[in-house]
Order: sequence, then structure tokens, then C-alpha cells
Amino acid sequence: MFSKEESRLLRQEFWTSFGKSFPRKWILYNTKIKGLSFKFYFDTKKAYVTLDLEDDLENRINCWEKLLALKSILLNDFLPDAIFEESFYLDNGKEISRIYIPLEAKVSIHNKNSWHQVMKFFNTHMMLFEAFFQEYRDIIKPS
Repeated sequence: MFSKEESRLLRQEFWTSFGKSFPRKWILYNTKIKGLSFKFYFDTKKAYVTLDLEDDLENRINCWEKLLALKSILLNDFLPDAIFEESFYLDNGKEISRIYIPLEAKVSIHNKNSWHQVMKFFNTHMMLFEAFFQEYRDIIKPS
């Protein structure tokens, strides 16, 4: 077990190392679409990249319907393992819509031996997610 401080330092070290190993300006929150963001997630049990819709319900539904219309393109041309969850609950109880790609391997941010695998996964899959978004941004954005 790690103390909270040890865990915090390991997390900080991972993200710093990831930024140095794969220096790139990611879109993440800078999508220019209210409530739509990309995220990296890595904890003691799993890692995944996400596209999250966190806006008010009406805008979330509008954007979700557009993403569903593009689902076959995303799955066939970019990310065949993407999982669509219209109703996803965050740890704080907030409901969002999420498309995510999990890393199908046992990994932990506390295990430095799994870091390189996760970094490569993050880089490869977020690049594909962003390529999809860049190509279809005009369709996804609210009218």
C-alpha cells in the first residue's frame, strides 16, 4: 500500500513522464464545443481514453445523437474497441455521456512497469480519437 502522499507523487511522476515521452498539444478541453472534452484516465486498476459530454441534458442529447450517427465511422475507421455509454455515472454521482476505449490489460499507476504500455496506449488511441473529432467536428458541434 502507498500513502496518499506517495500515491500523489507517483501520479505526478507518471503524468510528467508521459508529457516528456509524448510531447504533444492535446485537444482535451479545447474542443470549442461546450461540454465536450477528451480525457486520459489511469488509476490503480485501469486506463482508458474518453470523450465526455457533460453539458446540460438538452445539449448533451443533441451532441450524443450526432455522435451516434457517426458511430459506425468511429468504430470502422478509427477505434473499433470504443464503448458508447449514453448514461455514465462519475464517482461523484454526476451523469454524463461517454465514449471510451479501455486498455485491456492489468495495469496500475502505482506499478512503474506498466507505465510505458499505458503511455503508448494513451498516445495511439487519443491521436485516433482526435483525428476522428477533427474530421467530424462540424457535424458534432451544435447547429
